[in-house]
Amino acid sequence: MRFLLVIGMILGFFTVPVFAQSSQIQFLTVMTDNNHYDEGDTIVISGQVETVIINTPLILQIFFDGNLVDIVQFFPAPDGKYSHTLIAEKPLWKNPGEYLVRVSYDEEIEETTITYTPKQENPETINTFEVQIPTGGTFDLPYFMLGGEIKDVIFDPNNFTLFIQIESPNEGTVSFKIPRESLDAKKSSGQDETFIILIDGIQIPYNEIESNSQFRFITINFEEDDSEIEIRGTFAGLGTSQPVAGELLSLDSSALVIGGLSGMIWMIPAVTGFVGAGIYLVKFRTNKD
Repeated sequence: MRFLLVIGMILGFFTVPVFAQSSQIQFLTVMTDNNHYDEGDTIVISGQVETVIINTPLILQIFFDGNLVDIVQFFPAPDGKYSHTLIAEKPLWKNPGEYLVRVSYDEEIEETTITYTPKQENPETINTFEVQIPTGGTFDLPYFMLGGEIKDVIFDPNNFTLFIQIESPNEGTVSFKIPRESLDAKKSSGQDETFIILIDGIQIPYNEIESNSQFRFITINFEEDDSEIEIRGTFAGLGTSQPVAGELLSLDSSALVIGGLSGMIWMIPAVTGFVGAGIYLVKFRTNKD
């Protein structure tokens, strides 16, 4: 009994009390409201300092590839919290990739990283495409394009259509100066009819900027990754003059095609509801010499 008591006293003598250690409080923190930003986005940088030091500002620095992009100073709130906003835009923000966000206060420094993607510059093209006429010869199609590139233009006079193959890495616009003697859209009264414009098979509206006796100027908006523009009219020229014309009654999926006596073609669509073989109402107008 005495032996056990002695052992218990010895163990109690060498036992060291263990106290729970409090977690270390970080003197300075920094965070952003997102991990990735595109050009024009607002970046919110926030955090907190443990102890506010009078007349001591926070210093915010943005680096890209080791080069200083932006720097600004501001004071934390009395409770130690801070928040600052930046706009990711040119000319300071111009390179894609990872950016370092560094905040320093007194002798403390904290960092975080974000990624950034600038808008791609829309290529601007003013040019003239030489369009091949299937029966021989060519005609010029002047155009202005912003945001893409014209790869090819195919003329189908039998369907009164221009098929324009484009490459569009971004959304943009394209304007065409269409020569009336090559492609046009007319009503039976001789007044201008609207073209039918399709992009990748979907009909869209367009703007007609100007027209005169020789040309029609139209502008078409396209979206990123669009690939084909169709411009459909009611008249296609094959390189000569004095066309024979038919009156456009209504646009349908089926149409009669009348060969012009002097090398021109006009489209006579089927009356709505009648497709293929049958009786069609056709009104002719012949040019006089």
